Amino acid sequence: MEVVASAPGKVLVAGGYLVLERPNPGLVLSTTARFYAIVRPIHDELSPDSWAWAWADVKVTSPQLSREAAYKLSIKNSTLQLTSARRSTNPFVEQAIQFSIAAAKVSITDKEKKDALDKLLLRGLNITILGSNDFYSYRKQIEARGLPLTPEVLLSLPPFCSITFNSEVANGTGEICKPEVAKTGLGSSAAMTASVVAALLHYLGAVNLSCSGQSSSVTATGRDFDFVHAIAQSAHCIAQGKIGSGFDVSAAVYGSHRYTRFSPEILSSAQVIGGSCLPDVVADIVTRRWDHEKTQFSLPPLMCLLLGEPGTGGSSTPSMVGSVKQWQKSDPQKATDTWSKLGMANSVLENQLRSLSKLSEDHWDAYESVVRSCSRLTFMKWTEVATNQQQELIVKSLLAARDAFLEIRLHMREMGVAAGVPIEPESQTQLLDATMNMEGVLLAGVPGAGGFDAVFSVTLGEASGAVANAWSSVGVLPLLVREDSRGVSLEAGDPRTEEVSTAVSSIQIS
Repeated sequence: MEVVASAPGKVLVAGGYLVLERPNPGLVLSTTARFYAIVRPIHDELSPDSWAWAWADVKVTSPQLSREAAYKLSIKNSTLQLTSARRSTNPFVEQAIQFSIAAAKVSITDKEKKDALDKLLLRGLNITILGSNDFYSYRKQIEARGLPLTPEVLLSLPPFCSITFNSEVANGTGEICKPEVAKTGLGSSAAMTASVVAALLHYLGAVNLSCSGQSSSVTATGRDFDFVHAIAQSAHCIAQGKIGSGFDVSAAVYGSHRYTRFSPEILSSAQVIGGSCLPDVVADIVTRRWDHEKTQFSLPPLMCLLLGEPGTGGSSTPSMVGSVKQWQKSDPQKATDTWSKLGMANSVLENQLRSLSKLSEDHWDAYESVVRSCSRLTFMKWTEVATNQQQELIVKSLLAARDAFLEIRLHMREMGVAAGVPIEPESQTQLLDATMNMEGVLLAGVPGAGGFDAVFSVTLGEASGAVANAWSSVGVLPLLVREDSRGVSLEAGDPRTEEVSTAVSSIQIS
């Protein structure tokens, strides 16, 4: 008996900072980068005295990080006690396990099914966690080997490659910090949490995700996906010690969509979990009305998401968010004005991209002709390709989306200067301006909170190859990740098998 579930990483293409506050939406794309959680029993069968046990065995393995931890699980309270560990433990995994087991106990009320659940738990939980290479930075290893910064070099790495920890460094107080893993900013903790929650809830019979990979999760989920979302959001917030916007967890569960955050008060009971019984806390969370909003959204056809790793040093999203919030308090009038302009520009961008999707449905031949022609031209020449009214509408929407995104970048830079944080650093500005002036490029920007971590581009037709080459030539490593609008999915088997790994690689480079 084995369950394998996966959840995608994310890219927030519009709505950075604004998405932190209701009712501002964000446009978030899920990606081909996925975390996988494999759940199977530790013991083949129960021993005769199993029912006398108050504790069950739990083993968590992360082969890429050479991490392994063993726990005892309280059958009564759904809580874990660490018994041994190789390397440090992961709080996101621990909270995902505890919340999922408590949620399964709360959701299953039939006595016969409850007995079956307890028997399953008493056989132990063997959990293996794997993340696509795209979540992690291999830039230093590539440079150390004298290899070029190209997608082909990334593609030559084995799937689920071992991850190198950064060297230990001293912080400002002279203390030695724990080594960190270099990441690419795709929301690894959210994707990992969602994959573990989904796999456990399905394994324990609390949800049925058997059809999740067959269509967009946003329109075909119902109660099961909402349940996974509520538990994953709760576990993720407790593990990170704060209640964030949740767009990364939402994308991991539902896939690409337009997202408006939930009210933080929904998790008020989870915040005081210290003296509470976990099943009671979970019962409170799942019975509340989750008021997040999700509307189906993805890139229009024949458009490609491309991500690049500049390698100019990482950025701390929490500290940047803190600085922006401080600026809002110190200059509320200017902040309100900037946010209003950003909100309007975000709305225009969304509407134009939706319009392009609709035009592709209604006038496919005209749409395909325009997009493929524009993919070989700079934006200044796009109007030349339109020969009829339908094509003119398509070109008009393309240019309007581009103009709206330039306005978004302008106001984000202004906000960064006012708050004293590098939301779009000068080095990124030069790169993005050059990228947006290339043939077939619709958008180029910094995702999410911005900073030095990553850049993204949305290209037309086959233009992404030229952009990747241009980025490589200036020291930006183009990643293999692309948009994949699927959310949480049940997988056919262990992704380390040759067949599944080959399929993943083919998706990433298509």
